[in-house]
Amino acid sequence: MNTTLQTEPARSDYIRIDGLSKRFGGGHDGVLALDQIDCSIQQGSFVTIVGPSGCGKSTLLRILAGLLGYEVGSVLLDGQPIHGTRRDVGVVFQSSILLPWRTILENVMLPAEVIGLDMKQARERAMQLLHMVRLDGFEHKLPRQLSGGMQQRASIARALLHDPKILLMDEPFGALDAMTRERMNLELQRIWMESGKTVVLITHSIPEAVFLGDKVFVMSPRPGTLERVLSIDLARPRTMDVMSDPAFASAAASIRERFSHAASFD
Repeated sequence: MNTTLQTEPARSDYIRIDGLSKRFGGGHDGVLALDQIDCSIQQGSFVTIVGPSGCGKSTLLRILAGLLGYEVGSVLLDGQPIHGTRRDVGVVFQSSILLPWRTILENVMLPAEVIGLDMKQARERAMQLLHMVRLDGFEHKLPRQLSGGMQQRASIARALLHDPKILLMDEPFGALDAMTRERMNLELQRIWMESGKTVVLITHSIPEAVFLGDKVFVMSPRPGTLERVLSIDLARPRTMDVMSDPAFASAAASIRERFSHAASFD
């Protein structure tokens, strides 16, 4: 277990969650989705969240994004309570949700139109981001002319356009084939290291969670509780060869053992 990430002076708790519970509906028909979640996420870190289907992972992410309210507990982002959407948060979903009639550049620039950024500066930043996600030369293509992995890289660029401090990702590579998914994991690690953002990523894939995460938050079946926080002691940048490292295998086995009788993982 690595404690270095917890003691680095350059990092501080950027997200703090205390006693968070979320119920949908009331009475006998009500469903308790989250139950007493307590955790913190350090600035600049990469946290992955893994758990069985229906355990409340996406509910937790939507609360962090300000897309879903809560009544019990507190959720602080940079010391401020989260109630509603914020400009310092970017979100990437499983589907790229690119507008099919707009070019890739126009799609990446969409947030600038919505929140009223300077369009000249936004275009310059969009081109820089397209370079960072390795989509140079594709800015005038339509989404249908790009592969699924390329579309997701464009959606990541779009989420970063307004320079958020935190990037929330809800199973962004779940619909991709295994080989493309591995390449995207490498790309996402590179983008995170270059951008310095705080990233929180939901996944059903235990290997993906271990490969990408500084820490893995392991959630229980519904009602979702934070069952364990696992620190990953693997050097950066990581290559796919790290999957043969005994520390990688041990971390993955520890998580898998907890869900041997729960929903299947990739």
